[in-house]
This record gives sequence, C-alpha cells and structure tokens, in this order.
Amino acid sequence: MKNLKVFSESRAAVNLQAESEELLVSALDVEQNRIFFASSANIIYGINLSASQGGLFITSGLLGAPNFTSGECKGLPISSFYVLILLCKEMQWTINLCLQSELGLPPILEAEDRITGLDYLIEQEALIVGTSTGDLVLVVPTSNTVDVVGKVEGGVKTIASSPDGALLIVATGFGQLLAMTQDWDVLYEVSYDLDNNLETFMSGTRADGISGLSSPFSQVRVSWRGDGKYFATLGCSGNSEGLQRLRIWERESGTLHSSSEPKDFMEAAMDWMPSGAKVAAACNTSKTKNCASVAFFERNGLERGSFDIYGTTEAKIEMLKWNCNSELLAALVRYDEWSSIQIWSFSNYHWYLKQEWRYLGKNKLMFAWDPERPMRAICWTAYGLVHLLTLCWSSAVYDASIAIVIDGVNVLVTPLSLSLVPPPMSHFNIMFQSAVQSVAFTSRGLESHLAVGLSDGNLSIVKFPNMNMWDQLEGTVYETVNVDPGSLIKIEFGDLRHLTWLDPYVILGVMHCDGDQTSLYSDFISNNWRKCPLMSGGNNGVSILVEMELVCNNVEEVEPGCLSSSGWVVKSSMHTVIESSVVAIAANPMTRCEAFIQLGNGDIVSYMSKEGINIAPAELYKEKRSNLKGFLSYCPWMYPIPVYDYGKLKVLIFGLDEDGRLQVNGQVICSTCTSFSFYASAAGKVQEVVTHLIYTTRQDLLIVANIDEIFHGDVHYESMGNGQSPVGFGNKLQGENKLIREGNHDELKVWERGAKLIGIINGDEAAVILQTVRGNLEVIYPRKLVLLAIAGALVDKRFKDAVSLVRQHRINYNIIVDYCGWQSFVEAASEFVRKINNLSHITEFVCALKHENVMETLYKDILLPNHQDNKIECGSQIFLSNTDSPLEFGNQTIIKRLEPGNEIVSKNCKVRAVLEAVRKVLEEEVSKSPARELCILTTLACNDPPELEEALKRIKKWRETEIASTMNEVDGGLHKLNLSAEEALKHLLWLSEPDAVFHAALGLYDLHLAAIVALNSQRDPKEFLPFLQELENMPSPVMCYTIDCKLCRYESALKNIAAAGDAYFEECLQLMKSNPKLFALGLDIFKDVGKRAVILEAWGDHLFSEERFEEAAMAYCSTCSFQKALGSFRAGGLWKEALTMAGMLRLTTDEVSSLANDLCEELQALGKPAEAAKIALGYCKDVQGAINLLLTAREWLEALRIGFLYDMGELVKSQVKLAAIECANLLILEYEEGIEKVGKYLARYLAVRQRRLLLAAKLEMEGKAKEDVDDDTFSETSSNISGMSAYTLGKASNASGNLSTSSTGSHVRTRIRTRRKVHGGKIRAGSPGEEFALVEHLQSMVLSSRAQEELKLLLEALLLLGEEDVARKLQSFAARYQSCQLAAVKDAEDKLAEEQADGTAGTKNKNADNLKKLGVSDTLCWQWEMLSPP
Repeated sequence: MKNLKVFSESRAAVNLQAESEELLVSALDVEQNRIFFASSANIIYGINLSASQGGLFITSGLLGAPNFTSGECKGLPISSFYVLILLCKEMQWTINLCLQSELGLPPILEAEDRITGLDYLIEQEALIVGTSTGDLVLVVPTSNTVDVVGKVEGGVKTIASSPDGALLIVATGFGQLLAMTQDWDVLYEVSYDLDNNLETFMSGTRADGISGLSSPFSQVRVSWRGDGKYFATLGCSGNSEGLQRLRIWERESGTLHSSSEPKDFMEAAMDWMPSGAKVAAACNTSKTKNCASVAFFERNGLERGSFDIYGTTEAKIEMLKWNCNSELLAALVRYDEWSSIQIWSFSNYHWYLKQEWRYLGKNKLMFAWDPERPMRAICWTAYGLVHLLTLCWSSAVYDASIAIVIDGVNVLVTPLSLSLVPPPMSHFNIMFQSAVQSVAFTSRGLESHLAVGLSDGNLSIVKFPNMNMWDQLEGTVYETVNVDPGSLIKIEFGDLRHLTWLDPYVILGVMHCDGDQTSLYSDFISNNWRKCPLMSGGNNGVSILVEMELVCNNVEEVEPGCLSSSGWVVKSSMHTVIESSVVAIAANPMTRCEAFIQLGNGDIVSYMSKEGINIAPAELYKEKRSNLKGFLSYCPWMYPIPVYDYGKLKVLIFGLDEDGRLQVNGQVICSTCTSFSFYASAAGKVQEVVTHLIYTTRQDLLIVANIDEIFHGDVHYESMGNGQSPVGFGNKLQGENKLIREGNHDELKVWERGAKLIGIINGDEAAVILQTVRGNLEVIYPRKLVLLAIAGALVDKRFKDAVSLVRQHRINYNIIVDYCGWQSFVEAASEFVRKINNLSHITEFVCALKHENVMETLYKDILLPNHQDNKIECGSQIFLSNTDSPLEFGNQTIIKRLEPGNEIVSKNCKVRAVLEAVRKVLEEEVSKSPARELCILTTLACNDPPELEEALKRIKKWRETEIASTMNEVDGGLHKLNLSAEEALKHLLWLSEPDAVFHAALGLYDLHLAAIVALNSQRDPKEFLPFLQELENMPSPVMCYTIDCKLCRYESALKNIAAAGDAYFEECLQLMKSNPKLFALGLDIFKDVGKRAVILEAWGDHLFSEERFEEAAMAYCSTCSFQKALGSFRAGGLWKEALTMAGMLRLTTDEVSSLANDLCEELQALGKPAEAAKIALGYCKDVQGAINLLLTAREWLEALRIGFLYDMGELVKSQVKLAAIECANLLILEYEEGIEKVGKYLARYLAVRQRRLLLAAKLEMEGKAKEDVDDDTFSETSSNISGMSAYTLGKASNASGNLSTSSTGSHVRTRIRTRRKVHGGKIRAGSPGEEFALVEHLQSMVLSSRAQEELKLLLEALLLLGEEDVARKLQSFAARYQSCQLAAVKDAEDKLAEEQADGTAGTKNKNADNLKKLGVSDTLCWQWEMLSPP
C-alpha cells in the first residue's frame, strides 16, 4: 500500500536558435550526467544535470548557450548546412562548427538533410548521429572533433546501442537492420520487415520529396533487453490490414528469435523491461475497448497480459519507457487538447496509474528515465522546456490506520482496523473526474476530510462520515464533484504538491516555479502574498506555499453514513514565496494550524497558519516546542511525532533519505532503513503519545526501538573516512555480517525478502502490517508491543482487554498478576472477576498460575514491572522516567508516580493468595450462578499444594444437596443449569491426577466417595474394590490407620492406631521405629511409665545406630539402662562420662583399672594422646607411659612437670631433650626445603604470568578478543623451566606449607595428603588454572596460628633444656621461611591487583578476591627476642 509522489522538481529551458526549431531526438550521458538534444535545425544542444540537497536541478545559466543575437558568436550565421554543437565546459557550451570559408572544412550535412537518430557511446565518450540521408557522424565533445564514420542507404531511422556499448543497431529506411561494432564494422545485415522486400522500399517516395525512404517506415523502435543478448523491433509497413509484428532478434547472429501475432500496434511505442521479463508495446484497441492499451510480450513472442490506458478513444500512446529497476512504466499519451505522462506500477496482479502530468497544447512531448536513478524522470517539450522530476514512494496508510491508495481516477479507501484487504481490493472506492496526483487525509475528532489534487489542476474535498459508520460503506463507489479552484493561479508545470491539512478546514500545498517565472506574479504579490527568502543552495527556483481556508456551502443535509464532496469553495488563500525548494511538509501533531517544512538542504522551519514561515533561531524555538534540528541530507519521508521527555510533551521529527538513513535530531539511527512507522501504546487522557519506533532494514530485519532511548541520545558516532559519521543503535543490531542475537526481542527476521512496513495499528491491537513485493499484506504482532499493550490495559484495570490479548497472543497468564505485583492484584481481585465475567477465561487464568515471576524471568528484558520505583504512568502509556513530581498538561494531571509495591515476603505466597482472593469473590455469587462452583473447584485443585480434600468436601456437600433435592422433589438451581456432582467430580479429575484425587478421597475416610472417584477415573474395579471392602471390615481406628499408612500420613496413623487400644501398642512401636521422627509424638501420646520406657529405649537404640552416642547415652540413662549408656560413652570417646558411669554401676577396682586401660588405648587410636596421658597417670598410675604420651602430644613442659613431680626429673629431662632436638632438626629441614619451594613457585608464577600477558598483547594486535580464545591457549606455557620438578614433594615428602612441630613425620605427611586433596592435588604445568593455583598454593604455605603456638612452645622447651644454639637456629630458619613466604604472596597479590586496576586481567581475575579471603598473618609473636639476631 503505497502512493507515488513528486517530492522534488526543477525546470530549465533550452535556448533554441530559430523560431520554428523543434527538438527531435535525445541521448543521455550517464557517466557525466548530461543530456543531449538534436533539433530540426540540425543543432545539438547539451545540458548538464546536477544534484543538490533538496532536489535535482539543471546547472545555472541554462546550458550556457551562446547568444547569437548579442554578438557572442559574431560572424557565425545559423545555417542548416552545419551541425552546431554546444557542450558544457566550465559551465559554458563553447564548441562550434564554422563555415567552410572560415575553417576550410567541407560541409557535413546536405541542405535537405536532417538528424533522425542520436545515441551516446560510453566507451568512446562520443555522440553518434544518424541523418535522413544515411550519414553516420561521430561527435567527440572532449576533443571537439566531428567525423563521418559511415553512410547507409535509405537513410537512418533509429540508432540503438547495446547496454554494454559494444554493438550498435542502425535501422535504415529500406527496412534493414545493421549491426556495427565500435570499429564501425558491419557484423550482419537483416531485414526487420520480412513481409516486404527491398524493391518495395526502393519504390517508395517520402512525403517530403526525398526518394529512398518509404513512408510506412516513418517510425521504427529498437529496444534491447537488459543483458544485451536480445533486442526487439517494432515499426514496419505491416500487412494489408495494417497489422504489425513485434520481433525478437538474437544479438550475436541477427537471427529472428521469435515474433508476435499480427497486431494493431500504435506509434511504434515499445520498450523492453530492463529485467528482461516482458516487452511492453502500445496497442490500438479503440475499436473493441474504446481506449488504447498496453500489452506485454514474452521473449517467445506470446502475449502475457495487458492493461487499458485511462482516457477516451482519441488517446494515442506515443512512447513507453521502463525505469531502470523495472518497477515503473511511463506512457506518453496524446489527447486532443493535451498530452500527458502516465506512470504505471504493477502489484498484486493489477496495474495502477500512480501519477499523471498533463501538458496543455499540442506541443510534441518526450520523456526519459534516468538510467541509474530509478525514481528520476526527465520530460521535455519540442520547444525546449525541460522538466526534471524526482519521485518517491510514500505510505498510503494515514491516521487511524486508514489506507488510501491512488489508482488513476480512483482512490481505494480501506480502514485496516476494520477490513484488512490488499489493493486492488478495498473497503470502498471514490471516483474522480481526472487522474489523482496527491492526497491528504486528516482525522481529528469526529471529522475526517480527504483532499485530492487532480491532474487537471483542480482540487477535490471529500468529507467522511463518523468512522463508526464506515462499515455501511463497504463495496460502494462514490463519484465526487471538483472544488472551485477560486483564486488558484494556473501555472504550467505548477501542480499543487505536498498537500497537508493544518486544520479540518485549512489546507497547505506547494507550487514550484523557476526564478525567472516569479516576475509573472509580481502583480499578485499584495496583502495575501508574502515573500520569505531562505537559502538552500543551488538555483532551484522558488516555491510558493499556498494556504487555503475552505468552507462548505452545501446546505443540503447529507444522509448519515454517506460521503459528501459538493459545495466546497475557497474562502480565502494566502501565498508565501520561498526562494528554495520544498522537499516535504508535515503537520504538527501537537498544535493545530502549524506545520513543519523541510527545505532543499534538509533544514526544517515552522509554518503557522495566517502568519507564514517562522524563521526564528532554532534555540528560541526549541524552548517553545522541540528541537528543530534539520537533517544531514534531504529526506523525502518526514514524520513529526509527539513524545514525552521527562513528563514534558515534545515533538520529534524523523526523516528517511534516499540512501536509507533514518535520521532524527541531526543524528542517524539506522543507515540501512527501508521503511518505518510509529506505535502509540494507547490513546492517552489528553494526547496520543508515540512510544516506539518500528523500522525495517535492508537485511530484512524488523526492529522495535523505544522512543525514550532514542530521545535521550542512545546513539553513538563511528569514525568513517575523514569525518564523523553518525551511526545509530540500529546498526549495532544489524551489524556487518553479524548474526541475530538469540533471544533479542527488539528485532525480528522478516520471512520474505523486500517486505516493507506500511502501517501500525495502535493501542491494544499492536499490529504491524507488512506488504510483500508481490503485493499481499501480512500482519505480525511483535512481542514487545503486545506486552506493552497488555501493560497499558492492566494499569487502566481493563482486565477483560488484558485477558483477551493474553489469550490471542499466547502470552503467559502470570503477567496479569506479576506486572503490578500479586499484592495489588489481590486487592483488585473482585474487579478482575467482575470485568472478565467469563468462567472459561477465569479457569484458564487459574490453571496457568505459577510461583515464577515472569517479570523477572521470561519478560525481564522486554518489559519492566509496574511496581518498580522508576516507572510512571501516563494514561495508558507505560515508560521509564526519572522525575519524581506529578506533571500536568493543561488542567489535568496526566502523569503520576506509582507507589512502590510492598516487598514480597515469600514467593510461595503468590499462587495461594491469588487463588484464595479469586475463590472468595466467586463464592459470593455461587447462589446466583451455581456454575461458578466449577471455577471454585479449579482454584482448589490448582493451589499449591492442591486442596483436593477441600474440593472433595464441596463435591460431597453438593451431592448431598442433590439427593435432598431429589427426595423433596425440589427443582434446585443445580438442575436448572444441568449441573451435577458427578460432572463436578469429572471436572476435578480432569484438573488433577486421578491417583491424587483417589488418595484425597481416602484421606477423608469416606469409602463411598473413594469408590465414586475410582469409578470415574477409569480404574479397574478388581484393583480397588477388594481394598475398599477390606477397609470397610476393619474397626474405624484401624481403617484410618491403614489409610494413613498408605497415604504416608504417619503422624495421623500413630494417633489413630494409639486410639485403637493397648492391643495395638506393638504396631505403634514398630511405626515409631520405622519413622524415628514419631518418637517425640509417641512420648506425648502415651503417658504410661512402662510404655514410655520402652519408647525411650527404642529411641536410644536408634540414636546409637546413627552414632549420636551422647544423645543415645542420655536416652539410656533416662530408662536406667546404665550398661548401654556406658557402651555409648565409650563409643563416643567420652572417657570422663564413661568412668562416671562405671561408678554408677559400682564396678570393682580391677574392673575400673581394666576399663581405664581400654579407654587409654582407644584415645590413642583416636589421636588424643594428651587425654590418654591423663587416664594413664590418674587411673593406671603409669607415670612413664603418661610422659611418653605427653611427648607424643608435643606437651614438652607438661612432661617435665610430671617427671619432676614423681622424682624422675633427670630421666625425663633427657627424654624430653632428645625428642625436642629431633623435632627441631626435622623442622629446620622442612623450613629449608620450604624456602626453596617458595622461590620456585614464585619464579614459575612470574613466568606463566609473563607468557599470558605477551599472548594477550599479541591477540590484541591481531584484533581478537580475549573472550574468543580458550583458557588452554592462555595457559599453553612450556613446563621445561629449570627446577619445576618442585611440583613433586622432593626429598622431604612431608614438607608442607602448614608446617608443624610434630616429632614424627607420619602426622605431617597425613596432613599434607589431606590438604592436597582439599586443594585439588598437584599443580599441573600448562593447565588452564596453573597461574592461580600457584598463588593459592603459596598462600596455603603460611604458618598457621597453631603451628606458631607449637613452635613457640618448642623454642621455650629448648631454652629450658639449655639448647640455645638449636633454638636460635630453629627460630632463624622459621623466620626466614615466614618472611620468604609472606613476600612471595604479597608480590603475587600486588600483581593481581595491578591487573584488576588496569582491566587487563579480564575474567581470569575473578578468583582474586577469593584468594585474599585465606588471610596471611604477618605477626611474629612466636619469636623470642633473645634468639633474634642483633
């Protein structure tokens, strides 16, 4: 759905040198952008076509043609004997061919000769000229040379070079086709009219008296296919009935490939589509259709389709031209009183007349497309008036999603929200008296008007009825009456462009004219004319802004629901002259009677009704309205939109230029945009505000962008070339050769290449309408817009609309609860149920509820929850803001801060709280609508956990009511609705697992209900009937106990079996043993002392089996089972309690001594030698054994004290001295090896780190990201560094970072193995984690606080024993080891900290903080100052 409009135009006039001179043929130079004309006076004119911002125009000076009358070419008379060439050189056309008398050159053309063919040869950069006498003249503009390269018999009819310029086809007057190379060699010669022979042509006589040119061949047309492999010809004498054939020829051999059936072709108007699909040819069908037509032929000569030309029977098609991309077909049609150029377009199997330009009078008219720019057209008259038009496609979808498509005299109107049909179908049709050029639609309030600019210069206004009544117009065709043009000035080539409504009765348009033509209006510039000089660069003439105030004088009442177009006249008009071209006009959406005008250089100015152009500085205007920054280049597509900026309503102006750059505020959002539109989430309370920009790209992506992000400058600049080229975030999404990000909801892949965005249906519909290349319409619903529409409905508490959107687009139902918070929903539950008023929809909602907060998971990247602090509300608009105060527009507050929601205490409360709130509302009206009972059952079944028992209770009560109603013959409400308890039960079974419902029925101890559930759940009676019968035969408590055990309800089972009597105590005890958690409940149930003792002893046995020995012993003690208590204490290593229990049992001395010996051995096995020493000394009286145990426990001083206490001082002193010296020597060796290992580990760490940094620098130079390289690559370091065998334990396999002072190496080795197991084992050279494993290992080698305490006690014992030298040496090695280890750790951590500060460590430093948590003590409190060196 698109219309074709003229957004830029410019004109020029060729200064013809003779009064009767006419332009005949033309040729285009694509490379130098110029066009050449050959006139009837044998003069060739050349003009330069240039481009500027704001449109296309012809170079100033009007070709720089020399003025022959002013003496500029004095002595050079105008003569038809010579060719006068005017070429552009430094803005002047200076090449002339002089007379023979002055230059000594022979004449080139004969007196009766004239130019009949002209083409430009790209390879030779020259013009080839063909004459009626057969001369072929080569004109080289750059070298000022003219050569006659050949002569053909019969004269030249036409010249056509191949697309590659390698071959030239010349059609002669004798019906021959000559194929020539660039060297002017003839490849072949064939006859293009096989129906006649050469003698027929030779005998003919021209109308002008020149023999050799047969009159039937007055026109011949040659057209090449785009690839140059074939060419077509049309134009010959025809058969006796005047019918001709379209012939297709092969390029290489000149063989006739195919020909069409004889047909009445018209004026040799034929052109081959550049894409090669079809050949268009004009046919005379006035006898059958009363009009001319255009037929299409395939390469095989078969006709494939046609369309009729708009007009009467006298219409004649003189020329057909395809544009370079085969999208548009131009037809030059001549009528009795005017000539017109019609632009046709094909879509959806229909040909549309999109534009018609009329030229009054009988002047000969010609037309050409720009060979490289498909939307640039050039037309000129025979008397030298040249008109350049630049076209563009505009969206045919206007306000309120109304599609208005131009199709010749018809305007196809379709409200997309009511009827989504593609053209040529429409909701209704409006027919006008002449072809439509432009349309403007406005819909403000209840009034809707359509302004239509017609090709005959008239303006027609159509008033539409209220949109609510448009459904009555379906299929109707309405004919309009033209508006009285009033004071409109008729200017040739001055059609009214850019029609824009400023108000329902004020319209603004633009007329274009050249600078010289403004003198024509000097007499009219009075009170209603204003002149506004605006610089736009270049000589584009002037533009006249025409503002018209319309009034409808139709006093007749119009029937409701009908269109009206009569009685419209121009009440007043105002004209403003601008010395600039106008590219686009768009009404201000915020203010009536104001519009934005884009000038030729991209600047934007404001126009106020009855005031004219506002040329105030942009800064002053910005304070009033918005930022009026212009565009970087002219943008034919310009749309201003209202947006909110921190609560203030402003205007953003978007523009799209021909290169696909989408611009706003002087910045580029996307450089590959193909179409764009806007979405407003809903109609606000005061003003509809746009929230999102939607656009498509050349990569076939549909991107949804938040206006708030665009408005606040989420656009970056990338350096390109020598300057700064603004590039928006759209380029980040597209990227160069980048894949679409998975899970990104801001962009969608368009399924069909080339599809364009044509419209958006705003509000809750949230529909994006795309039109494919072939013409059909497709509607998609971007998830982001749908969620925004749902959010708006929820904020406005339009729950019915929200649920409808959720169901239609399959959105997760939880958004209804999670968007505003479940607490807020619970408060509005009553309103929710009342507005939905559909039990099926409520049931769907209830079944979909989950504890998951979808605003934090599923939709967290698309939509922010409404209960966040940075969320504001604007009518139905939801977006982010940083403002804290209420904002007002007029007298109404339209934006308010939403209070933050209460914090959720527990996520598990959501489902239960929501369902209880809904169920409470439903229960209030169950009596009025018993069908709500099913919905209530749904809330119970879907609860978490499901309340199936409560649901079954309701069903049971329901059935009892049914039975009572039946017995009393009361026709209750349940029967009126044909509802029954059985249906309710089936509904519950459908919602839940049948087994769960059956178990819930058993849990009610209602066997009859359980049987009903089993039957309705399709259970096999053989499975459940015997079980139910067995239960029925049991006593009630035992039945309940059995059911509880089956349902794993053990607490209830214990209570029920306990109530069965003492005979079932054994079952109670077995139940507690199988479920130990029931012991406490059993003690609470049974009060009998004997039974409690049995329960406690059983509990103690369970605790003992779980190795909870102390608790088991306490349980045994409470039942006076002291022997079991003693065993529990011994098993737990509690020697004090065990010996106490021996006293409680009144054991003999020998028994106690034996027990003490056993305990001493058990404690040694448990690694508690110090505790064993106390038992050996106190109970076994073994002093020597106690001293040995103390030495094993490294209690040096305590061993000396005990020895001196029992008069064994010298013996003990020698033993302690030997053990202490041995331990000290072992530690000295360990510290020495530790120092060496610390050095090797640190050296290895520095080498690995240096290798990683070098590799990272190399990757950075190669342009790779570190994240793209595996960790193995970073750690690929050679392990052949000297000394790296230190990764093994080396000589002293018991060396460890956590050195101890044990007198035996076994304890040290055990701790080393345990610690290495905890830290992951060996450090593997070259492994990914080697670097950080080294640092971690260095930190783990620190002297622990326990090791320092043991070391201090050892030093003290050595000093007491007189071994000062050993103590000094031990302290020296320990201090050196500690200093070395602390320095190495500090060095490693400092380097890690430097990398973190520089940001070079990347993700590999993520463990640095964890490493510091290990902590390193730098205290030296264990050292003795007397042993320290001076």
